[in-house]
Amino acid sequence: MSSLTLASRASLHGHDWLHGSIADLPTPFSSDGSLDILTFARLCERQVCAGANAVVVGETIGEGDTLSEDERMTLIRTAVGIARGHLRIIAGAGSNDTARAIEWTRMAQAAGADAAISVVPYYNKPTANGIAAHFRAILSATTLPMILHDAPLRCARALSDSTVVDLATLPRLIGLCDDTGDASRMARLRPLLPPCFRLLTGHDATALPYLLTGGDGVVSAVANIAPQLCRGMYYAMRQGCPRYATTISDMLMPLAAALSPDKVSSAVKYAISLRGLGNGAVRLPRLPLDDGEQHGVRTAMAAIWAAPDEMMSRAI
Repeated sequence: MSSLTLASRASLHGHDWLHGSIADLPTPFSSDGSLDILTFARLCERQVCAGANAVVVGETIGEGDTLSEDERMTLIRTAVGIARGHLRIIAGAGSNDTARAIEWTRMAQAAGADAAISVVPYYNKPTANGIAAHFRAILSATTLPMILHDAPLRCARALSDSTVVDLATLPRLIGLCDDTGDASRMARLRPLLPPCFRLLTGHDATALPYLLTGGDGVVSAVANIAPQLCRGMYYAMRQGCPRYATTISDMLMPLAAALSPDKVSSAVKYAISLRGLGNGAVRLPRLPLDDGEQHGVRTAMAAIWAAPDEMMSRAI
């Protein structure tokens, strides 16, 4: 178990747990396309053993847009059952239909999730006022803590700084997952937000600069593959060891680059399949990696597993 003891975990209150390296878990599928719950359970157990504070279920990397309501509930309940108080479960509940986002948030709470993560409405390109009204409606109709997810490359609309500041005072809105790749945004937003509002990057490539400027953590693809190193980078920063954090970051950057945003679910699934976790299957319209992309992932992973034993042990 990690150096963060069970006793110290039990003392966490409110949303103090929302920090550190948070894996955005993939959703494994069997050869017939159904959920591979056994592999999903292993992924959850791996994060518990790595000392993670939380995981995200059924969101970007989890191919949440392809999941049925029953599948969403099954994944959340499985994760909650394995977590058993050792880590918090953040459920993907975003939609471009406000009524559906409300329904999914209520379902996530019924399944035992600790929080929901809700992405900016995609495809229908709402105005800034429409985006704010969407999130206000979800929060007013539900009681589950919520994290905003700003992913403009996927949604065709960005969550402006002024909208974040406006929404941040709402009850139960506990943080922002910033998937813009703008490492300077944290420093701009922090002075304008309540002290308890958590700022997370959703970009592994900007994880270190985000943490260096006071960010609270990373919603990470790489943490599915190297959870101890990702956690080690965060705690090195927290304990005042930026040089060690930089060394770990330099090791992880080739892997972060290999997990292309265009095929991040496919890339993560291929990478974990090399560790005996699942078969790498994705649902259409996503496609598996081609040979060149697979080679890039294998090369990046080989560099990580060649890390000195001392560094690996210090990162656990």
